[in-house]
Amino acid sequence: MDAALSAAWRGPRGSNPLVGAALLDQDGRVLHRGFHRGAGTEHAEVDVLSQARKSRADLSRTTLLVTLEPCNHQGRTGPCSHAVLESGIPRLIYATADTTPAASGGAAYLRSHGVEVRSGLRAEPALELNHRWTAAQRAGRPFVTVKTAQSLDGRIAAVDGTSQWITGAEARAHAHGVRGRVDAIVAGTGTILTDDPRLTVRGASAPAPATLTGERGAPAGNAPAGDTHATAGTVAPAPLRVAMGLREVPAAARVRGEDGRFRQVRSRDPHEVLRALTAEGVRHVLIEGGSEIVGAFLAADLTDELIVYQAPVLLGAGQPAYPDLGVTTLAQARRFLPDPSDGGAVQRLGSDLLWHLQPAPNAPTAPPGNDGPPGPAGHRIAHHDRASES
Repeated sequence: MDAALSAAWRGPRGSNPLVGAALLDQDGRVLHRGFHRGAGTEHAEVDVLSQARKSRADLSRTTLLVTLEPCNHQGRTGPCSHAVLESGIPRLIYATADTTPAASGGAAYLRSHGVEVRSGLRAEPALELNHRWTAAQRAGRPFVTVKTAQSLDGRIAAVDGTSQWITGAEARAHAHGVRGRVDAIVAGTGTILTDDPRLTVRGASAPAPATLTGERGAPAGNAPAGDTHATAGTVAPAPLRVAMGLREVPAAARVRGEDGRFRQVRSRDPHEVLRALTAEGVRHVLIEGGSEIVGAFLAADLTDELIVYQAPVLLGAGQPAYPDLGVTTLAQARRFLPDPSDGGAVQRLGSDLLWHLQPAPNAPTAPPGNDGPPGPAGHRIAHHDRASES
């Protein structure tokens, strides 16, 4: 199971949990490892089975280990329980049960068709793998990723308001990849009025962005043509673009677009924003700023993942990345721990650094084995060469 857990850490966090799988031969040797690469892609079990087919492995005496019970429903992809049964694999061991009503039941389905099924192996690290995702599910809200791009001294804009660009092309390209994984992109009305952003996904596969403005009854806007993404052979809608705040977003604002994917939420309360997005079927939200919006989600403990792009630049003054969080003594500090999933806790993007973090104290445990991404105790800096995406 450690091989499956190690593989799971390679996936991205978001609307689906991290899941890994490993296929063992009759002597317990690992033949293949797989993981889930995000919504709409092959699940970990199917990833392993695809590899096994290509290698022409004899599955009649193998064992499949999975960190999460195989799903038993038809979503963007087919039910994994059916794929496992059709493969002829005689034994399956999973770490934790799938408790989501729509997807659970895979183990029972396989048992009823003669597959030997066991559960509970390495359950604790498997649960820790997705503790924030599980908490969001239980609360009935989307998974929340907060993103900032800042200088070494924690500034997101200079004194005169200029901010383009603090980080380099590689970091901006990576940020578009993050946008491409979410269902909604949220920005405050202040940021929208000042920067006139599009909040679209460029150069990446993703849904349409959303802008939360917190304004009730605002007309829906649209995203520029072409801001859609291909998923599992289909074209998914671009992320919703959501404006959060009380000020009106002008009709000419670029964020409105022309595709009907713009939303305005007339509230400064992050709970209200998430309720509005949940009603639209949103499962993964990206908070883009500004600092007051970021601070609101941090203060409300509604941050499941924190992505910080840090440039080797000192501004000395200007707009801080985070507002006053009410911390008056070190014991009250909001602490985060490195998240080694999806490429590592610390990555180098050109001249910038990417910090990939999760809230403490329930930070992820280090992945088992030596072949997975580094754990919190040892941060390997991963180098990425990416094309510029402005």
